[in-house]
Amino acid sequence: MSLDIDQIALHQLVKRDEQTLDVVLRDSLLPANAAVEEMMAELHRVYSAKNKAYGLFNEGSELAQALHICRKDDKDFLAFSRAATGRLRDELAKYPFAEGGVVLFGQYRYLAVEYLLIAVLNSRNSTRVNETLDINTTHYLDINHADIVARIDLTEWETNPQSTRYLTFLKGRVGRKVSDFFMDFLAAAEGLDTKAQNRGLLKAVDDYCADAQLDKNERQAVRQQVYSYCNQQLHVGEEIELQALSQEIASAGEKDFMQFSSEQGYHLEDSFPADRGTLRQLTKFAGSGGGISLTFDAMLLGERIFWDAATDTLTIKGTPPNLRDQLQRRLSGNSK
Repeated sequence: MSLDIDQIALHQLVKRDEQTLDVVLRDSLLPANAAVEEMMAELHRVYSAKNKAYGLFNEGSELAQALHICRKDDKDFLAFSRAATGRLRDELAKYPFAEGGVVLFGQYRYLAVEYLLIAVLNSRNSTRVNETLDINTTHYLDINHADIVARIDLTEWETNPQSTRYLTFLKGRVGRKVSDFFMDFLAAAEGLDTKAQNRGLLKAVDDYCADAQLDKNERQAVRQQVYSYCNQQLHVGEEIELQALSQEIASAGEKDFMQFSSEQGYHLEDSFPADRGTLRQLTKFAGSGGGISLTFDAMLLGERIFWDAATDTLTIKGTPPNLRDQLQRRLSGNSK
């Protein structure tokens, strides 16, 4: 992995009791040794693979101002991180779920892009067998389950300050979003809505197929082409490029897809991140609720699966063998 570390700072937030959250500040930057490089590479890999929300700094963001001064005037990165950790403690202390953790500020380069990653990492206990086959307890940073993380694309922020996507962060799932205090700390707002972009893409594809008067099989073939392209982009960590997607389905209709989407006002960006869950709707129908969970290939609708909208009834012809076996055994058992 081509990841070059510039500066890494570590501090800690320690919860003393229900009312007290203390700060433990490190007096020096971490040396970029093999262990640190391995940790940052793992954190970068885990974070890059997660679904992220996109945002931008609010006007007057204290963190943004401090970061700008730090970079413009080549100020002390350690001092910047120490002051920022104090502000993070103040925001986190407002929430009852505050548990503290290791606070990491990592400035690094990856594929010619400069990033600042800020994370609050929890520690976990585990057991290990040592060289003499004794059992010991060990502590480790739980990077795989990190959910309080934000990353600033410094290259994008400094070259295109009007961007709505130079800052990314993870959304939490504990009551009022865990990310709320982090957004307050960053003084940032959500920007590019990737789910909305992906939903808009699906709508544009369906309308494009209807405009071209494609039959059922042709429409499904176009959806599969779109899904294959988008899934490949997701797999390699690249964004959906409308121009490239247009070339993928160039033979489907008389109009260029990018031109069609622009004329019809879908407000799609020229490029945007793929959202796996939304894109899955191109090839599958899925839903759950009321004790029922269903997933089936879109091509089966109207062939083996039929929906009556008037009665909201779904009819399935030909059940999967394992499901059929369960049903037969249950009915056989009930008849005795």
